[in-house]
Amino acid sequence: MTATGDTQPAATPPPRKVATLDTLSASQIAAIRSIPEYGTQPPPVMTETRPASIFTDPARFELEQDRIFRRLAVPVTLSAVVPEPGSVVAHDGYGLPLLIARGRDGTVRAFLNACKHKGAKLVEDCEHRKMGRFTCPYHSWTYGLDGKLLAVARADAFEAIDKADYALTQLAAREYGGIIWVSLNRHVEPDFSALVPELEADLDALGIADMHLYGRKTFHVNANWKLVLEPFMESYHVPRLHASSIGELFGDVTRIVDQFGPHQRKIAGKVKYKPEMLDIPGENIHKTVTHAYQIFPNGVLITSPYYISFMTLMPQSASETIVEYFNLVPGPATSEKVADLYQRSFDLVLQVFGGEDFRAAEISHAGLASGALDQVTYGGMENTIPMYYEQLEARL
Repeated sequence: MTATGDTQPAATPPPRKVATLDTLSASQIAAIRSIPEYGTQPPPVMTETRPASIFTDPARFELEQDRIFRRLAVPVTLSAVVPEPGSVVAHDGYGLPLLIARGRDGTVRAFLNACKHKGAKLVEDCEHRKMGRFTCPYHSWTYGLDGKLLAVARADAFEAIDKADYALTQLAAREYGGIIWVSLNRHVEPDFSALVPELEADLDALGIADMHLYGRKTFHVNANWKLVLEPFMESYHVPRLHASSIGELFGDVTRIVDQFGPHQRKIAGKVKYKPEMLDIPGENIHKTVTHAYQIFPNGVLITSPYYISFMTLMPQSASETIVEYFNLVPGPATSEKVADLYQRSFDLVLQVFGGEDFRAAEISHAGLASGALDQVTYGGMENTIPMYYEQLEARL
């Protein structure tokens, strides 16, 4: 379970009130209260395997695309990216040109980023921005943030165009727990069944919908998307892969694991954790414990003392993945000290995730692609990985 940014000076105050134990959901509190003292509980004992081909076989990749990414609603971006009416962001990570817009009515909508005249992209980059309408750069057809066609340049040159027939192609979308989910295939019935209330309660307790987007970065990783996901589901690697960065803060922790529908929540105490630490009045709960969520099928959320990390892992091929990383903080920096804290935390998490976790995925993929292994083996410190694959396999 990788959580970064915990090496920042603890004395630096956050800009707003921090999360304490009593601000969390009842389920989160119950899990935290059940964490044993650090070092007192042995890990689970198990051995499970999966075929190495699930990471390298192009046919398996295509099956996942068809049964998972084109059937289930998937996380695309965060509420913090489009926080106000008129906020817009284009998104190309899933291989479709998407346009996410918060309308004047406050509703988030998802469209295919294609003018209904000749298909040109209305927004050409993926930076978030404020806009009052979309105007095609090719022929200046203009659309409202609700997707309706407002104006056609030189409409007198067209015969019998009904603007209502030329609205942008809309995809089913929901804003849920501060995450924006989209059904990418408009030709199938939208499936939002993974959006279970227990997950929403946790995300709301963490305040995801109200957080401020400090920064985001896109990574291109030369590895199968599941290999990129695996480090964020297990704690076995933390004191080893991260020995020179954050490993000493966590050690070989025992995690409390809960499953909500297909999603996983892992909660663990930091090194030297004792249950009585939970009863320090006003203590920042994220200094004491770490929450790590695997948000099915391809989202990761991890808490740290002064920020929260969220990622979407978007498969490009059997051996390529785009990761979009979002760094969320309680609010804009209110002093130079807080600004420095945010920047150092952001730099650290990019180094740990990019230089260590994603590097590990790439060297694993290179070995598996060589044909050296027929199967991959998981032990008790990795027990949540087979749990995840059971959910994935049930849908294949």
